[in-house]
Amino acid sequence: MNSPNQAWTTRRLLNWTTQRFEDRHMDHARLCAEMLLAHVLGVQRIKLYMDMDRPANDLERAAFRDLVERASKDEPVDYLVGHTPFYGLIFKVTPAVLVPRPSTETIIDHVIQHSRATPGFTNPVIADIGTGSGTIAVTLAKNLPDAHIVATDICDEALAIAKENAQKMGVADRIEFHLGNLLEPVLKHRFEYIISNPPYIPDHEWEAVEPNVKNYEPHGALRGGVDGLDCIRILIAQAKKVASDPCQLLIEFATSTKLEVLNLATEHGWKNPYVLADHERLDRILVANA
Repeated sequence: MNSPNQAWTTRRLLNWTTQRFEDRHMDHARLCAEMLLAHVLGVQRIKLYMDMDRPANDLERAAFRDLVERASKDEPVDYLVGHTPFYGLIFKVTPAVLVPRPSTETIIDHVIQHSRATPGFTNPVIADIGTGSGTIAVTLAKNLPDAHIVATDICDEALAIAKENAQKMGVADRIEFHLGNLLEPVLKHRFEYIISNPPYIPDHEWEAVEPNVKNYEPHGALRGGVDGLDCIRILIAQAKKVASDPCQLLIEFATSTKLEVLNLATEHGWKNPYVLADHERLDRILVANA
């Protein structure tokens, strides 16, 4: 990025960086390049394409080069720019919270469609257990104007970020935030939906986790114990205590634990448990009725 003979325009910076990220086998290389450059220039990504021949000045190039170097060493681009897209919205993220994944959008799709079509679920009270940056709670509040959300997290720093996201999206008046472990803060509540994306990576799968996740994202929100079910066992067992009639339970899990998760749901009296596949067609979401 030091050629003296050719201006480093937006077009050239994006192309060069995309190629570098692709050479490193980074996912969504072009998107990552766009996010970093838009962040440095202080514009939305779409603006980059409205002035592709704009030359970057020396300060912009230096700042962009630094971010590209960090991203090339596996630091998540979402943390570098401080935000991430999810379900058409933009959420603040920091290393205190997970970067939300497209697989979790499967939960959002299901709840929106189910609540609109199913008697007893049209103005639901929803639990989001382990809310992190608040993506599930906030996204459901945005898409279901008659819903009330109660969100919990064990990390006060994560809750602060979730509250900030709720405020920014204009739904803070319909989301309660509670500090505490799993369902403990909400045992006096009753819910039509109980939702969680808990820590679920089993110990035997940890070594295969990508470096940008393993080395930067919070382990407490990722690792689910020897078999990946430490939190899931508690959630499935305790959720009946806060279930309304009707109620639906949705929990994200590691694909390798599908049979164990279905068995746990059956053992604890949840009816008709089944699994939803995510965007990669991986079995990912438990759905069960109270």
